[in-house]
Amino acid sequence: MTTTATMHRRLRLSVLAAALSLAGLTPALMPTATASAAASSATAAVAWQEASGDADIERAFTQARGEKKPVLLYWGAKWCPPCNQLKATLFNRADFIEQSRAVVAVHIDGDNPGAQRLGARFKVRGYPTMILFNNDGQELTRLPGEVDAPQVLRVLQLGLAGGRPVKTVLADAQAGKKLSANEWKLLGFYSWETDEQQLIPAAQRPALLAKLAAASQGVDDETTTRLWLKALASTEGGGALKADAALRGRVEKVLADPVAARAQTDVLTNNADDIVRALAPAAGADRQALIGKFDGVLKRFQGDASLSRADRLQSLVARVELARLDQDRNALNPKLPAALQAEVKAHAAQADKEITDGYERQAVITSAAYLLGRAGLWSDSDALLKSSIAKSHSPYYLMSQLGGNARKQGRKDEALRWYEEAFNKSEGPATRLQWGSNYLSALVELAPQDSARIEKAAAQLLTEAEKDKGAFYERSARSLQKVGSQLVSWNANGQHDAALTRLRTQLDGVCAKQKASDKGACESLLKKKG
Repeated sequence: MTTTATMHRRLRLSVLAAALSLAGLTPALMPTATASAAASSATAAVAWQEASGDADIERAFTQARGEKKPVLLYWGAKWCPPCNQLKATLFNRADFIEQSRAVVAVHIDGDNPGAQRLGARFKVRGYPTMILFNNDGQELTRLPGEVDAPQVLRVLQLGLAGGRPVKTVLADAQAGKKLSANEWKLLGFYSWETDEQQLIPAAQRPALLAKLAAASQGVDDETTTRLWLKALASTEGGGALKADAALRGRVEKVLADPVAARAQTDVLTNNADDIVRALAPAAGADRQALIGKFDGVLKRFQGDASLSRADRLQSLVARVELARLDQDRNALNPKLPAALQAEVKAHAAQADKEITDGYERQAVITSAAYLLGRAGLWSDSDALLKSSIAKSHSPYYLMSQLGGNARKQGRKDEALRWYEEAFNKSEGPATRLQWGSNYLSALVELAPQDSARIEKAAAQLLTEAEKDKGAFYERSARSLQKVGSQLVSWNANGQHDAALTRLRTQLDGVCAKQKASDKGACESLLKKKG
């Protein structure tokens, strides 16, 4: 289920920041102070071409070849907070809009008919994902990200100037061949977190990034530092990368240099806790000293008016995560300094008061509510979400957060009410399958005895899958697989055989109407384990 924590992690990991590289265009977080000055006029906008199927994509590439332009593909969803952040801080900038004229811009909304089939074609999963292709259809780079807009635009210009596919560049780097400074930037700013195994299995990423960081020494220090930071972040404290004194010294040097730290804002804020775990694996004075240095940098980011509200909020999220580092990761009421909790409350209240743009609210308020919960301020989190429902263009996302809050605190009936309402209010075929699977998961966990309610929800999801031609692709397929596994586990002892028999009969009817290529995925949904 796309929980608030998952989506928040996505915002962090979107680390996207870098992604841009060669191609540029990624989500940059635009400086709030210059937002109005940089915003486009009411009539100007990126000329997105909507795509729902292969024919739309082929038309875009035909146009790109005719106009000798690359293709920028943006995959997102209406409700997705990071997608809304892009709309609030990057896509509306006059300079970005001007740069977009040099590409054929294609938008795939995950709820468009056929969108999930296209997701499978391009191997994209998380919202948002941005990919730059040359006009022959070769993928140049992936760029979902969280760098600020001026940096995004600089990297975009680099990508538009021409470059080799990142896969080719990586192969040369691994073979020890000489790369240009711009090609090293391509690797440093690649969106490794949304790679989806295109370049390398996720488990091998820390070692690869460390190897690249070492190989890039002497070419561009900022890029080398970025690669080392990403290598540390990708370990998630698991020890895959053994940090030595030299590497810790490099990180501490960055933390002590405001200019160098500002250049790495996205990596430092999105991965502060993982980097600290990698550099100081054990709790104690050594770790606390490093946390103190990080906290000072994060405080500076928090007050940096050249950063977007989302970036500044993420700096505060990182401070809270560092303060929780030696505590139970799932503690509902962590022991935090009173002053830090007060900052969290004040920051969330200020965001609520100041943000009126619908896109920005969807991105920032949802994260602020998450932050309040991580700080143990659950009543404040609930109050912020409830008061924001009427202001959201996708209120079901906030309802799911309220369900998550109640679930964590053991308020089962309340959690189920929110999850059910979120499902009922959700819109779009892929979104409804995702929210429906979330609701069913909550039912199985919190009310396994309510067979009638569980069967009703499952039957509704099968009905919706029958109407959706993309139900057995990408995100929708994973939602249905989740439903199937939950139901089979729920009936592990055969106590709900009658309900499962009726659902299997319904599923047989759904599968009979699928194309031959989709029948296997359909028929496997409710198969008994073993």
